[in-house]
Amino acid sequence: MKLTLSAITLAAVLATSAQAQGLSYPNTRKVDQVDAYHDTAVADPYRWLEDDNSADTKAWVVQQNEVTDKFLAAMPQRLPARRIYTELYNFERFGIPFHEGGRYFWTRNDGLQQQNVIYTAKSLTDTPAVALDPNAMSKDGTVALSGLAPSRDGKLLAYGIAGAGSDWQTWKVRDLATGQDLADTIEWVKFSGASWTIDGKGFFYARYDAPKEGEKLKGANYFQKLYYHRLGTPQAEDVLVAENREDKEWGFGTEVSDDGQLLLISVWKSAGSKNGLMVLPLPKGAFAGGKPQPITLDFDAQYSAIAAVGGKLIVKTDKGAPRGKLVAIDLKNPAPAGWKTLVAEGPDAMTMASAVGGRFLLSYLHDAATLVRVHGADGKQLSEVKLPGVGTASGFGGRWGDQETFFSYTSLTTPAEIHRYDVKTGKVSLFKKPKTAFNADEFETRREFVTSKDGTRFPIFIAARKGLKLDGNNPTLLYGYGGFDISITPGYGVTAATWMKMGGVYVIASIRGGGEYGSAWHEAGTKLKKQNVFDDFIAAGEWLVKNKVASPATLAINGGSNGGLLVGAVTNQRPDLFAAAVPQVGVMDMLRYQNFTIGWAWATDYGTSADSPEMFNALYAYSPVHTIKNGAKYPAVLITTGDHDDRVVPAHSFKYAATLQAADTGPAPKLIRIETNAGHGAGKPTSKIIEERSDILAFIANTMKLEVK
Repeated sequence: MKLTLSAITLAAVLATSAQAQGLSYPNTRKVDQVDAYHDTAVADPYRWLEDDNSADTKAWVVQQNEVTDKFLAAMPQRLPARRIYTELYNFERFGIPFHEGGRYFWTRNDGLQQQNVIYTAKSLTDTPAVALDPNAMSKDGTVALSGLAPSRDGKLLAYGIAGAGSDWQTWKVRDLATGQDLADTIEWVKFSGASWTIDGKGFFYARYDAPKEGEKLKGANYFQKLYYHRLGTPQAEDVLVAENREDKEWGFGTEVSDDGQLLLISVWKSAGSKNGLMVLPLPKGAFAGGKPQPITLDFDAQYSAIAAVGGKLIVKTDKGAPRGKLVAIDLKNPAPAGWKTLVAEGPDAMTMASAVGGRFLLSYLHDAATLVRVHGADGKQLSEVKLPGVGTASGFGGRWGDQETFFSYTSLTTPAEIHRYDVKTGKVSLFKKPKTAFNADEFETRREFVTSKDGTRFPIFIAARKGLKLDGNNPTLLYGYGGFDISITPGYGVTAATWMKMGGVYVIASIRGGGEYGSAWHEAGTKLKKQNVFDDFIAAGEWLVKNKVASPATLAINGGSNGGLLVGAVTNQRPDLFAAAVPQVGVMDMLRYQNFTIGWAWATDYGTSADSPEMFNALYAYSPVHTIKNGAKYPAVLITTGDHDDRVVPAHSFKYAATLQAADTGPAPKLIRIETNAGHGAGKPTSKIIEERSDILAFIANTMKLEVK
């Protein structure tokens, strides 16, 4: 099962060209639409593709899929790649356990189940029972679990479900003793979980007003409201807890404190890391109305409340500390002047904090790999959690009174293992370790450092079969994201494993715009500095070529969502550097992204075309839809999206594909793969994941004229 550069027949070479496969793109009609941005006229000839409900758009989708399906079906790499991907995907997977009301909860997938199943047990040694099986909710597996919240006594389970990959959720309540759902049904929830009061009589959640007819999948989402739902009552009687009629961008995240006496409210205004913080007293663990009390609503930094202990609110923040610190706030005198630093900012970025067993467990990234330090209630460091290796650890949830917590550990060559951590003794023990067809002993990962255009240094992780020959001929797939304070760290994925087992090299780049080195690193890749992100990714590609890992003929790039924007922008800026590019569910129209669903919330990273002439010029200079170079030779491009994507609406990918196909960009294929009854990616059933991602790898292999056995 490897890729080879030899024994390529003339027919195989010809089969990779668009002309040889008789590739003829649909004739996408143009409209006379021109918009003025700060005295600059910008044509938008494919504006009509923004209407996902129109018959014309639906017909266009069918036509594009017919062309793409024909091309993909003719690739000799398709079936072998799908077989390998299926073999590697078919292994038992576990989620991180958590404890509530005398029960443990965790997810499990036997390998090829469409959705993960929720299990529960009184102890870790008991035979677990199924608490919830989303696979029974739809025949095609497109109904997915979107959230989970057990009541404090462990008797009831509030859960959210979403259909066809949409961000819209419906919440229900299940009696775990009977396995039956109660009559309670909560609609029009988006970007919210549920938080139970400790008395078990109800929970808090956030929702939007019902969308207008035809606007469900593309209409802008504003004015989120926070409610309390009392069990046994209709949603229409839910109590409004918080809203902001003056600021349409406010949204709410909630958590009830461990002692049940406080509702901790995070107030967000965008997809960025800056937020506000409020608290609402819950006398005797019950909701009694009242108005939330602000701790800070300056939206000048990140504030994550992790515990309320002894009249103090413990908060992780980057206020005055770009790499993060831990502070204690006196709830009787919450003015910032009185905040006490418990754990000061250090040289590494603090990415996570939790309060378990009278300890603070703080996760840091050291050159994009996880370190976990344990601090006492007074903030003094006591120890470190011993991790299995240089990789990514996550989890460590729990309550102040718990004596155990769980975490997952993974690397590019290590499938996620679940470990138990005893807070008192510091002992780490293995809970679950998956058995897969991927033999990690045959592969290795190394961390290298790349210097970008402006001298900035950042890490890349290179995973490949041991004994990699550096001759520039290795088929290499480079992945990146670079935005919204999201850190890209080494972790196992079947896409990477399949590519490596086929003989390829898989590389991830921890570039600016992410959170790998704290808030300053994130901000260095935002708004007028967004080009830094693209420069970093290009520098990673150039490093791979210079160091003979790959060559422009054997280097492909991939990314999704903001990473799709990354791939689109970099492809347009350096089409000579790559053989293939796969932007997935990308933000491709940077002049209009803010007009759809939650797009306005991304302005903290991107800025908008209306902000200023300078901001418009910056966006216009890299917007993938607007920077396609007529007459340049482009790599092979496979665009992917879902027709129910209401996060990054599919119009982005539609317009990008139409523009690419209409331009003179060389003979390499420019295709779009539109998944029906699918969204941005969350909750996608296993069958669709395997089909889409194996097609991506087969497309890249086909482009590189490589055999897959």
